[in-house]
Amino acid sequence: MQSAVFGFFMGGFGPAQPLLQSDQGTSGAIAGLHGTSLGLASILAGLINAQIVHKFGRFKTSWIGIGIFGVGAIMFILAPSPLISITASAIIGVGVSLTINSGFALLTNHYSNHQTRAASQANGVNSLFVVFGTLLIGALAGTSINWRFGLLLIFPAGAALYLFARKHHSEEHIPEPSGRQSGKLSSKYWIGWLAITLCISSEFAMTFWSASLFKDRTNFTAAGATIAVLAGSLGMALGRWFGPLIMTHIDLDQRLIFLLVFQLSGFTVFWFSHNPLFSFFGLLISGLGISMQFTLNSLRLIRLSEKRPDLAMGISALGAGSAIAVAPLLLGFLADQIGISKGYLMVPIIVLIAIVLVLVTPTKELD
Repeated sequence: MQSAVFGFFMGGFGPAQPLLQSDQGTSGAIAGLHGTSLGLASILAGLINAQIVHKFGRFKTSWIGIGIFGVGAIMFILAPSPLISITASAIIGVGVSLTINSGFALLTNHYSNHQTRAASQANGVNSLFVVFGTLLIGALAGTSINWRFGLLLIFPAGAALYLFARKHHSEEHIPEPSGRQSGKLSSKYWIGWLAITLCISSEFAMTFWSASLFKDRTNFTAAGATIAVLAGSLGMALGRWFGPLIMTHIDLDQRLIFLLVFQLSGFTVFWFSHNPLFSFFGLLISGLGISMQFTLNSLRLIRLSEKRPDLAMGISALGAGSAIAVAPLLLGFLADQIGISKGYLMVPIIVLIAIVLVLVTPTKELD
């Protein structure tokens, strides 16, 4: 349920980029720096992930991440200037990365026989709260209430969740005598690492800028487009919850390729559409395609890490951070130069390369 807290926040933070850009009077490239800051901080968190987990354990590390995230969130909500909100994004990035990496490793270790289902459905909860966040922020944007204030709900929710989790977690962490997980990772791991980096790039490019393309193509207001693009988050929530129940007989690699192709089909509908209903449908299909990509890619990296999950997830954060840092900024820059419509074509190129990388790094024989 930790993912619900930052999922709600990101549901407002990501799709509200046109609102933020309007509030601050900045260019698309400057608005994209919020994603860049978030991503660079995630890289930092990835570098220290194994050390922190070794010292505090996965459970405590996940809550350290939530605490850091809360500090950044309150700064973002209360500070209107771009400099402070971009700095706040960096603090948020550190917290979210620590929570995701340690939480994912904790979850897959606890549910070792049902890793895909547990991890994917946990992400499904995240996506559901992303939908709630998007709905609330989009609704507030059409009123006299500052849309950022809706994000304050994460604080009582996080406090209640912490009290509940602490009561039900009794395992004490004892650091491994051999030290933190370390060592050289294989070339197949690094190819898989590039695949997850590209997948996250396509996800965040769509998350941050789909509202802008929707607004450009359908003449919706910024507030209306922010609500409409919850279709992508809804698709991700449905895919993450029901996907593991439907595709149980298909291995990780094949499932991931299928989902990447599914994302491409949804993107095609969304990109060509000038009709709000078809655009909504295209985003929904794209969201279904994106839904389990992080889970499946992460499980592939764990397979490729030779039983070093904390190291694998920590290093994966370098790719995630790079993706979050570069993709929204690059798309914002392209939007300023050639328009959001043409700039958006970077997404299918990224997805096609990811498909090739998955094909050349099969993991089924590593089970």
